[in-house]
Amino acid sequence: MDALRSAGAAWPGAVAVSGGGDSVALMLLLAAYARHAKLPPPVILTVDHGLRPDSAKDAKAVLKMAADAELKAHVLTWKGATPKSDIEAEARAARYRLMGEWLAAHEVAALYVAHTMEDQAETFLLRLARGSGLDGLSAMRVIAPYPMQGFAGLMLVRPLLDMARAPLRDFLRARKQAWIEDPMNGDPRFARSKLRAAWPQLEALGLTAHRVSDAAEHLGRAREALDDMNAALLARAARFEDGGALIDSVRLKMAPREVGLRALAAILSRVSGETYRPRFGRLERLYNSIRDGSLGGGATLHGCIVAPAARTTLAFGTGTLAVTREVGRAVSEKPAVAAPYKDAVPVKPPKRTKKRH
Repeated sequence: MDALRSAGAAWPGAVAVSGGGDSVALMLLLAAYARHAKLPPPVILTVDHGLRPDSAKDAKAVLKMAADAELKAHVLTWKGATPKSDIEAEARAARYRLMGEWLAAHEVAALYVAHTMEDQAETFLLRLARGSGLDGLSAMRVIAPYPMQGFAGLMLVRPLLDMARAPLRDFLRARKQAWIEDPMNGDPRFARSKLRAAWPQLEALGLTAHRVSDAAEHLGRAREALDDMNAALLARAARFEDGGALIDSVRLKMAPREVGLRALAAILSRVSGETYRPRFGRLERLYNSIRDGSLGGGATLHGCIVAPAARTTLAFGTGTLAVTREVGRAVSEKPAVAAPYKDAVPVKPPKRTKKRH
């Protein structure tokens, strides 16, 4: 924690506690750290999502655990309609929205979450199955921006990313601290639950959580290097104005492929206002159409229209492309897995008049 604070992790912070073993262990560890370092204690946030009959009971149990640890806790209640599909994504978005609103209202800059080594590995494999690119496969960062649009200045801190779940539960047993086993973790309807059930078979093949997590960490370092290259390309090849962007398609084509893809994704996300980047396969098809000249009159992706720029806005010459938000497109707060992105659907070129000026 001393190292994390030196690296910029804000304190005091709030701890997201579901009542599960990982989050209860984090709550107790951070409380002990605060006492040791003579710092203000963390505040505990738990969300009653209402997706299970026992959700209110579990929230009350978290309040008691926090009180036993002499910590203040708050229950945040999700009052939205119960989702019929993409339950995991909807619940995650609701949790982060509710906690982000509480953080902003109480001027607390950091939310501490109990993601572990297994969470890191599971996220890698789930994203691999969805065809994610480098960003998706890279390791979750220990200190990261808040994962939702509209909460600038807030951060997410993950102190347990290099720890496995088993030692955390040993720690709780040694303290005779109970925790809640969420039945949703074993629900076969959810992809993460299926993956957890498959860990024994994966480990038999040598795909341990530790090795998969290490692979994600290696890709994370590669991502950091590419981030610098991406920033340099955007500074030369993109201009943002009036809620849209102009792109120098020639520079985009000349850039290394991975850098060009990342730059295009960053532009689309900024114009659309989406928190998450477009799916890699769809992004790559759009990028290929720009590189091979088959874009034609344009295409849509991630809530944006990408098309040749009008003659009056050729900021980068005849190869200038314009990126604008689709009319009527609302900014989504869902993860990319749940968002109904269009798959580079061709659009008709604008009609040109014969009027001369």
